[in-house]
Amino acid sequence: FGLMSVAMVMMIGGAVDMGRWMHAYSKTKAAVDSAVLAGTRTLQVSGGDTALALTTARNFYKSNVETRPSVKGDNIDFQVTNAGTGIFATGTAYIDTPFLSVASIPRLVLWKEGASNASEAISEIGGGNGQKLEISMMLDTTGSMSGEKLTDLKAAATDLVNIVLPEGGSDVRVAIAPFAESVRPGSAYLSRVRGTRPNSIKLRDKNGRLTTYSLTSCVSERAGAASYTDDAPDGTNVLGAVYSRSGSCTPGAQIMPLTSDKSQLNGLINSLTANGGTAGHLGSAWAWYLLSPKWASVWSTDSKPANYNDPDVKKIAILMTDGEYNTQYDANGLMTSTNNTSPLNGSSDNQARSVCANMKAAGIEVYTVGFGLTDSRAIQTLQLCASDASTAYLAEDGEQLRNVFRDIAIKLSPLHLTQ
Repeated sequence: FGLMSVAMVMMIGGAVDMGRWMHAYSKTKAAVDSAVLAGTRTLQVSGGDTALALTTARNFYKSNVETRPSVKGDNIDFQVTNAGTGIFATGTAYIDTPFLSVASIPRLVLWKEGASNASEAISEIGGGNGQKLEISMMLDTTGSMSGEKLTDLKAAATDLVNIVLPEGGSDVRVAIAPFAESVRPGSAYLSRVRGTRPNSIKLRDKNGRLTTYSLTSCVSERAGAASYTDDAPDGTNVLGAVYSRSGSCTPGAQIMPLTSDKSQLNGLINSLTANGGTAGHLGSAWAWYLLSPKWASVWSTDSKPANYNDPDVKKIAILMTDGEYNTQYDANGLMTSTNNTSPLNGSSDNQARSVCANMKAAGIEVYTVGFGLTDSRAIQTLQLCASDASTAYLAEDGEQLRNVFRDIAIKLSPLHLTQ
């Protein structure tokens, strides 16, 4: 009986020690996992602020082990890994075992760096399945965006770029299509997409006076069967010209094809100015052109979009505006408001809806962002353009706009634990 009593006490004591260990282990593992995930998410939304990310991880760990059984030797800490896109845990933690120590087992390990239960969180681009991303952003730079609204847009767009583009990464490329009354391709692409046009035309204005209109550096919609498609700008499918009395046009900023250069993207965003009307159909079309493999011959090698059927690439268009689409062009390349003429392809919002429908049919996922919108038709146009209700956003102020862009970026950059 005496011998059996010793064995029974050892078994009961061992069970107590193991029960304490299991409880402490589950608390420690959960705390470490939540800490590395929180720290990595902070890396994303803070633009790579490693100090803030590590502080977040440590605070999460500390708060999640407050109800854990007494632990000795806990020196768990956190470090940045994976070229600044992840957080991993270092150090060890163990628990004393007063009963099992009789059997020469004085402690049990709860967590150990490099062990099978080690935790590391990294951000993964492309919906969590390892896909590369091609993202185009249509950014509204019309006159109604002047002042604080443009400042808010710059901050929001910069946030998205900083989140989805890891330092030194090449799995994500972003393009930008600023738009206002028209779109400015830039001198490197203008003749390629617009073809040869006369430097000036003479037409009668709405008062019947013969007026000279000069060719600008911007483009408008194209006519014919290619109007709402992403067909290459060849032959009769070239884009429409834009003429004005002054020879000037808006926006001032030109498009930027797909690139992984974060500094170039943020530089363009920071240089945006606001002026002009809202030709949303042109912005929508250019968001598509920048992602279309049919336009590959237009862009340089580094900016050529992947094929639509490439399973390793996901294409995303983000359409942002603050107003009703109200500017379109006639067959001569003049805004219809100039001479009270008929639009070439109908109203801007109807054109945008057709462009969006075809863009989605091509396999592009479309996010829409309305900023301070009150016009019901404008809201409806964005809702119809979005891939589904979950990708249609409305923001009332600058803080909400930044949250929307961050939310989109985070959806495109999910986190996962490597262990």
